[in-house]
Amino acid sequence: MLGMDETKVQGRIKNRQLLNKIFRTLFFFSTLIGLIVLVMLLARVLTQGLGWFDWEFITTMPAPFADKTGILAGLGGTIALMIVVAPVSIIVGVSTALYLEMYARQNKLTRFIQVNISNLAGVPSIVYGLLGLTFFVYMLQMGYTLIAGGLTLSLLILPVIIVASQEAIRAVPNDLLEASYGMGATKLQTIVRVILPAAIPGMITGSILALSRAIGETAPLIVVGAATTIYSVPDGLLSKYSAMPIQIYYWVSKPQAEWQFVAAAGIMVLLIVLLLMNATAVFIRNKFQKRL
Repeated sequence: MLGMDETKVQGRIKNRQLLNKIFRTLFFFSTLIGLIVLVMLLARVLTQGLGWFDWEFITTMPAPFADKTGILAGLGGTIALMIVVAPVSIIVGVSTALYLEMYARQNKLTRFIQVNISNLAGVPSIVYGLLGLTFFVYMLQMGYTLIAGGLTLSLLILPVIIVASQEAIRAVPNDLLEASYGMGATKLQTIVRVILPAAIPGMITGSILALSRAIGETAPLIVVGAATTIYSVPDGLLSKYSAMPIQIYYWVSKPQAEWQFVAAAGIMVLLIVLLLMNATAVFIRNKFQKRL
């Protein structure tokens, strides 16, 4: 009997080891395929765009001719959009997360709100564009302006920031909260002096990643009236505007081959902006973690 039991145990161990090797190989090749596709895409963008990518391209306004055009209007519009999106989405998102985690009663209504916030994070961006068109452009009569586009993008990334901020708040050790309450601190004092300093790295990281998503969105901006061709940088909240994804989309849609190279150079600028934002998120997170 002991011999049969040992044989069964050894057989199960071999099966588990074989299964482990199969899944490890599967995961490895899945990762490899993703990396290969990414490298191929980057290589194509670089080979097409390097000949057009220079400082003059970044600092030049769009033009009717490929050899004279630039991305300054789109870059300036994207920066202006982020100036609107960042404070609105971060302040509202973090405040909502603090309310849900620290003040709201855990009942059916709260759970219903929580589930819907999570679901809203997966709603297609075009739906937010239609919402922005209906509410901001028409109902509030903002028109096809910078503030309408910025508020629409704020709605788009708001669920992501709320969820990321909630996770950062939940990661704060309960011992810190209990110690704060034990010292006689109020809930507001605990939030300001304990929770926010400990949760800021996660909040900032999630917020910047959400802003990175907003920078790359095209569909909602098309719906709310971002211009494909504009020859100025926005100088106010009610100004007409463009954005880098809109300009890239416009260039790609042109049939002439040279515009495809211009679009590749625009993609390079967009990737650089996104990489800088992600690097900023990592830097801020590490800086705050060292302080804690």
